[in-house]
Amino acid sequence: MADTLPTDAAPPSSGIERRKFLTWLVASPTLMIAARLALDVPSAEAAEPSAAPEETPLNLYVAIRTDGRVVATLPRTEMGQGITTAVSMLVAEELDIGLDAVDVHTADADPRWLIQLTGLSSTMRYLAGPLRAAAAEARARLVTAAAHRWRVLALTLTTAQGEVRAPDGRRLGYGELAEDATRVLLPEVSPLPKPPSRYTVVGQPTGRVDARDIVTGAARFTLDLDIPDAVPTVVARPPTLLGKVQSFNASTARALPGVVGVVQIPSGIAVAARTYSQAFAARDALQVTWTPGPASHLSDADIRTRLRDAIGPRPLPPLLTTRVVEGRFDFPYLAHAPMETQSCVARVTADTAEIWSGVQDPKFARSQVAAALGWALTPQRVTVHPIRAGGGFGRRFFTEAAVEAALISRSLGQPVKLMWSRNDEMRHGHYRPASHHRILASLGPGGSILGWQHRAAIPTVEFPHGFGDLLTSLVGQVLPDVTSAVFFALTQHVPYQFGWVAQELAEVPLPIPTASFRSVFTSQVGVANEIFVDQLARELQRDPVELRRSRLTSRRLKAVLERVVLEGAWGRALPPGVAQGVAVLEEWDSAIAHLIEVDVTSGTPRVLRVVIAADVGLPINPKGIEAQLQGAAMDAMSTTLSAGLHIDAGAVREGSFADYRWLRMKHAPASIQVHLVRSDDRVGGVGELGYPSAAAALANAIARATGTMPTRFPILDEGV
Repeated sequence: MADTLPTDAAPPSSGIERRKFLTWLVASPTLMIAARLALDVPSAEAAEPSAAPEETPLNLYVAIRTDGRVVATLPRTEMGQGITTAVSMLVAEELDIGLDAVDVHTADADPRWLIQLTGLSSTMRYLAGPLRAAAAEARARLVTAAAHRWRVLALTLTTAQGEVRAPDGRRLGYGELAEDATRVLLPEVSPLPKPPSRYTVVGQPTGRVDARDIVTGAARFTLDLDIPDAVPTVVARPPTLLGKVQSFNASTARALPGVVGVVQIPSGIAVAARTYSQAFAARDALQVTWTPGPASHLSDADIRTRLRDAIGPRPLPPLLTTRVVEGRFDFPYLAHAPMETQSCVARVTADTAEIWSGVQDPKFARSQVAAALGWALTPQRVTVHPIRAGGGFGRRFFTEAAVEAALISRSLGQPVKLMWSRNDEMRHGHYRPASHHRILASLGPGGSILGWQHRAAIPTVEFPHGFGDLLTSLVGQVLPDVTSAVFFALTQHVPYQFGWVAQELAEVPLPIPTASFRSVFTSQVGVANEIFVDQLARELQRDPVELRRSRLTSRRLKAVLERVVLEGAWGRALPPGVAQGVAVLEEWDSAIAHLIEVDVTSGTPRVLRVVIAADVGLPINPKGIEAQLQGAAMDAMSTTLSAGLHIDAGAVREGSFADYRWLRMKHAPASIQVHLVRSDDRVGGVGELGYPSAAAALANAIARATGTMPTRFPILDEGV
């Protein structure tokens, strides 16, 4: 169960007062409030921007319809992380309405949106403040409109259940006031959001508002869309990464039943047919000669050698060093493997293109499609509709499916519904890169720690989408190594007092497509760090929890560590072959600690239970946070124990969940407890937070149970 400190036990809010949220009325028949985060003034208040509304960059807007329904439109994509529910809760809280009265819409790609990138655990961190400000502004205008109609003081009115209420019992629904509220020049009650101490919706464990639609099949994903005349389409792809078509014969394929067309595109040969079954049959009938991809000379052993060679010689230790402890770690390439494979519906005419797909950055998708169609200077000809996605984890930043679908649609002269198979997804994606790590701890007299040096050899992580803005996107495409290095420097930190600390990235150019993965560099660097802290504790003959307590520099990390130690009963007597491991992490304005208990008596590690303590500031929906952290723990257990990719002469060996060994339900621990420790009212990130320390805590538990520290992952990979 997720639990929180009582509201009155949390320190005063320290987040919302530090920022200014600009809100303004948008020209509309009914009430519509736009909002964005302003970074120029440290106080929180509604204000009018100097630019015209249609020219002003915005984060979101909230509208009240005449039927009383409230629509929140925001430039983020629902990928299963639960933002639809969290947004509904924030809006419902400020407007005093039920969750069932709120509709959350994802905005099309549009340059007016400040950022449309869904990732970096940023959605609720960046949008919670503007959402609260916009909804509070709307409430103030509705109350003022009711006061004008009744000719009473606005301060005497209250709101509840989607109504403005007067002391004498009169009531007006929001829908009845939606038009009048647009004519309010200045709200006569405070337009500021409620203080967290008055929350009745936010902070309460709440089921997902879209849960019924998901389990009944009513939720619409890309391939569920009914676009007239869109034909099912698949693509024949090369056996090696980034291989190309040398020649092909499609005569047999074209003669098969239902085939609509065969089209060559840069990534392969596309086949469109009346059904997917017919399309796959025709694809398999193609006769294609392929040229090998640029990584065809590389296999696992070559990659590991290249990464190890990039580490370089040891640096000189600090003065007074009496001993240097070294740790080496190897991590594999990983596929994101979302449950929904890449897919896209495209309709391209001579002058315009329309794209429907579950993309994580619609503006980047629009620019890529426009460039592929030869419209780089007129991207407005491309409309991108972001669709609910079945998982992302960084994979959907890349837009191959959208580009392919657009090219195929233009060639065929009709809409297409492109689907990647699971093998396509696994063998032709962008991957979390492999890496090799060397960590050196310099010890001095009396067991003092004088220095910590971590050098990580990692192939360049591709960020062509940037961080959601045009400038970083351009840099990411022109200078990918620079963007990768900058992101490493900004995100990788050691939260301990370990003397002179240095973390260095050695980028290794390899022709294998890469992408950010859940927690990006921390999924390797942070994991290695926390495993090595345990190794250091063994070298110093100290308890790993006690060592962390004595060296942690963050109050929040100390608090979550203490919570898992308490809830997990750290240090209690355990049977032989059973042990516990701990690890901590602080990033994206949040802190987390994991305690994992593992049994190795059967030879194969079996996780018995997981205890998680997290400080994410204001927990908008504790139940959603719990689900996110439990899912991340399962991801971490999978990639630590058994799931990883192998490269054989430039080809990805794994093709499905049959050989990409993600944990099954039978492997899940009986208990994954989540405890929320609230230090303040900032909204912290959650989506990526739960992966690194879970992986490290599991490795540490296995080390304590077996006496051998894991250094190569996944642990159960036999390397054949």
